[in-house]
Amino acid sequence: MQDIWAEIRRGCDEVIPEDAFSKRIAEAHEAGERLVIKAGFDPTAPDLHLGHTVLLNKMRTFQDLGHDVVFLIGDFTGRIGDPTGKNVTRKPLDEAQVKANAETYEAQIYKVLDRARTRVVLNSSWLNELSSADMIKLASTHTVARMLERDDFNKRYKANESIAIHEFLYPLIQGYDSVALDADVELGGTDQKFNLLMGRHLQQVYGQKPQAVLTMPLLEGLDGVNKMSKSLDNYIGIDEAPNDQYGKLMSISDDLMWRYFELLSFEPIAVIEGYRKEVADGANPRDLKYRLAGEIVARFHGEEAARSAHQAFVERFSHGVVPEDIELQRVPCEEGGLQVAAVLKASGLTQSNGEGIRLVKQGAVRLDGDRISDSGLVIEPGSERLIQVGKRRIARVVLETG
Repeated sequence: MQDIWAEIRRGCDEVIPEDAFSKRIAEAHEAGERLVIKAGFDPTAPDLHLGHTVLLNKMRTFQDLGHDVVFLIGDFTGRIGDPTGKNVTRKPLDEAQVKANAETYEAQIYKVLDRARTRVVLNSSWLNELSSADMIKLASTHTVARMLERDDFNKRYKANESIAIHEFLYPLIQGYDSVALDADVELGGTDQKFNLLMGRHLQQVYGQKPQAVLTMPLLEGLDGVNKMSKSLDNYIGIDEAPNDQYGKLMSISDDLMWRYFELLSFEPIAVIEGYRKEVADGANPRDLKYRLAGEIVARFHGEEAARSAHQAFVERFSHGVVPEDIELQRVPCEEGGLQVAAVLKASGLTQSNGEGIRLVKQGAVRLDGDRISDSGLVIEPGSERLIQVGKRRIARVVLETG
């Protein structure tokens, strides 16, 4: 049971209530009981990335322990728009967009989950059946004061920014999903804690045993700072080509590698701790990163694709071969040139000057093949320069005045 609990607890930010749930897991294991494990995904974009698989991996852990997993597609809630973390009211998606995105989710999740042991449901199947009276009853279970305890709502209220009434319905409806499924456990990101706890509250209101809540961290993207997001272009899509996936994984920092191992790898915890010891004893972190990248690419594309991606990476980058098809970028500047951080941003290698400065200080930037450490270095106009962030992000630039 200690091993089972360690795998369930692995990577979690919080388990609520922890002691009671660990006891519940032990009892279920002893009795051969199958718990209902729920995680919801609003189909607001067509593609899933590795950040989404943090929850999928935890769902797979529960599947492997013999429990029933429910992949809930929020086709109804997606039309409301999750207000979590938003400082303005979101524009709702139309039904056609939601349906199209939901179909792509179903095609992608089985790269992680066991198809035979996964139940896919749409929350419209019960939410469309709620009457006006049912919705009023649901709305009566919570107060405006409690809603304003949510950090995002509270900030908007204090800043005199608008909050639409329908946004208050979102956490209530997400919580009602747990009632409809009679869920024993709900998984979600740390930013979803309010909504997940709403499920516990509503299950008690409707006479059910309240679900346990497991919150998972939001996976940092390739920049190592912001959460993985398509809008920030710091993501690794699970449907990306094998070589692209492999190269992006090899570009993450050595520190971020351990975070990815914990949240994305299926390697046992003891094995990962062994890897940490190897690095502490002098092993090259790059070799461990090869293992991580190979495991992830194999999961989504197969072992042969992973081997080919590794070989392509080694030939292309480890041997110092710079791709010939890198387009020359012309970056405008003043007579005195530009600091390297500004060039990194202008060439699309970083999102901001601040990120560029940090990467230079970390030793992650090379100019014409030489590692640089001076974040104040000025690149002068006129000559063509090759600038690299890590091993995968490369740009060929020339600074031009006037």
